[in-house]
Amino acid sequence: MGDATRTPGGDEEVIERTDQRVTPPDMYKVVVLNDHYTPREFVVEVLMQIFRKEVEDAHRIMMTAHRSGKATVGLYTYDIANTKVALARKASKTYGYPLKFVVEGA
Repeated sequence: MGDATRTPGGDEEVIERTDQRVTPPDMYKVVVLNDHYTPREFVVEVLMQIFRKEVEDAHRIMMTAHRSGKATVGLYTYDIANTKVALARKASKTYGYPLKFVVEGA
């Protein structure tokens, strides 16, 4: 249904409303890869600090990566996933660990 508005000359003009559907953004998986050098405690700390995981979830993710070689950390939009991975890589490099995170299509 349209809305009528008056123009300065007194004429009415009909403006049509259109429903706009917003599609949700594509989601991407952040995956942590196991290595044999990074301490488990550091992995848990990164998961808690950067990825905002509770201690139980962080420990479960770390153990899954330890046993399986990799584990999904979470689903994020493209920009957020890449930002979190960059922060995690920076923290790992700062402490001299080879811990790796990757972004994959969901």
